[in-house]
Amino acid sequence: MATRRSSPTQALTSSLVPSRLPVAPTVLAEIGLDAGTWAVLADSIFPNAKTPEGVILAVRYCQARGLDVMKRPVHVVSMWSTALGRYVETVWPGIAEVQITAARTGLWAGLDSPRFGPELTKTFTGTVKRDDKWTDIAVTVTFPEWAETTVYRMVNGVRCPFSEMVFWEETYARQGRAEVPNEMWQKRPKGQLLKCAKAASLRAAFPEEAGYTAEEMEGKAIEGHAPVDAAVIAGEVVTAQPTTKEPSDTATPSPVDETSVSATAPADPAQRDAVIDAQVAKQVATLVERACKVGAWGQAEDYARARFNGAHLAYALAELEQAAALSVVTRKAKTAEAPVAEAA
Repeated sequence: MATRRSSPTQALTSSLVPSRLPVAPTVLAEIGLDAGTWAVLADSIFPNAKTPEGVILAVRYCQARGLDVMKRPVHVVSMWSTALGRYVETVWPGIAEVQITAARTGLWAGLDSPRFGPELTKTFTGTVKRDDKWTDIAVTVTFPEWAETTVYRMVNGVRCPFSEMVFWEETYARQGRAEVPNEMWQKRPKGQLLKCAKAASLRAAFPEEAGYTAEEMEGKAIEGHAPVDAAVIAGEVVTAQPTTKEPSDTATPSPVDETSVSATAPADPAQRDAVIDAQVAKQVATLVERACKVGAWGQAEDYARARFNGAHLAYALAELEQAAALSVVTRKAKTAEAPVAEAA
């Protein structure tokens, strides 16, 4: 009786430690964790981590700094990398870790109670992606205009103050390209701003020891571009999703409308160049090239809607629409020209 062999993929899967983020036992041995601790880290300590590598990076960071990872002194933050064209999981210290670092110097001499500016109420509107659909939302938030904290450091035996003021509308984390604050900044508008004010003051007092925190970096892009919230254009080949649609003569599509947007981009080249700068044109060209390679037209459109707005969005979608249609035609032509294999 023949023995059925398991495939390499099945063998690899069965060798992983089962959890929300499966990991190889050898990896756990290298970082000194057991399966139970890993499950707690993946499920409770870092629930927002999307890959085991993100959690492992956090564990190694804490081990190198002599921190208790179970107290979550750091956070796993997904940030968009323009250079790589995908999200990258990064590890950033929380405000508690920055305070620990300052305290370890033996020179931190306390801080004053925070001061807050007058409260403002503002309604933020934008288009965000929820359940794979783009939705127009409006959120009203009451927040302090600014916050200021003062940190003290001993300098040559003298207790010196270091004060920094941060402004809410310059600091809050956004949902993708929209101006809408994320859920945490909606729920804790004052608390989140206070964390950022503390971090700024600690950096002023301890420039060599303190850095930016997860609260400040959430929703940002690694290279400092506008934050995005788009699907990753991965390296695998997926089914092409052309964005070509029948034009409509009765309505002018909005930036988030599902109809064709070719008509919203300026037809005259001179007018188009007036509103489309070189940087945007380069970004769109890169996006089109990447989408062509893997056939991820739907994901490319999602990214464009999250990354651009106005005339820039219309230009990006029109370029994608044209490239997708050309790709379909080219693929059909290649299929028709392919030689038919002769029967042996």
